[in-house]
Amino acid sequence: MIEVIDLCKTYHMGDNTVHALKNVNLRIDEGEFVAIIGPSGSGKSTLMNILGCLDVPTSGTYRLFGEEVSRMNDNQLADIRNRRIGFVFQNFNLLQKLTALENVELPLIYRGMGAKERHRRAKAALENVGLGDRLHHKPSELSGGQQQRVAIARALVSEAPLILADEPTGNLDSNAGREILKILKELNDRGSTVVLITHDNSIAMNAKRLIRIQDGEIIEDRKVS
Repeated sequence: MIEVIDLCKTYHMGDNTVHALKNVNLRIDEGEFVAIIGPSGSGKSTLMNILGCLDVPTSGTYRLFGEEVSRMNDNQLADIRNRRIGFVFQNFNLLQKLTALENVELPLIYRGMGAKERHRRAKAALENVGLGDRLHHKPSELSGGQQQRVAIARALVSEAPLILADEPTGNLDSNAGREILKILKELNDRGSTVVLITHDNSIAMNAKRLIRIQDGEIIEDRKVS
């Protein structure tokens, strides 16, 4: 599903060269629940951006579902993101003027799906995360945990096989954070592949596999007991 071979990412900042990722090798199979953990500056965000097809590596190979994405252009990357990946971000990334239902419908609008089917699927996705009674509420009318559940519903509605969650509990209190982790676990139990990016070891331990990154290199890759 995810195959990374000798992946490197280099940034040039004035006269300085920053090696954000150094010969990273990684394989994630379909149906896994993996946490990628590391402190600020470790390279985990750079790796997330490449796995999420938001960026491309300087060198090396990245295959997603057998497709070579390492050298795709912006339009190709946008297409594979829409078809293959559901994103859940720390800051929710909801449009404030839209209702929960309208926010969840957005990926389907980009696909050109008709309004009736779009509405049906968005409603079902929100019901799936326990927000069937909040369809017409705007983000400002929802708690942080509810907003993150809207974001998860948006990730689900496209039926993308990969869920990429970047610090999904970072802006939530402990109770709301536990709710979000429970939903991610349930999604994995139903067959979704979940990749969780975090700096928090206690959050990472909710996954079934832990990959620790430091100074742009993977230093640990193990099953979580």
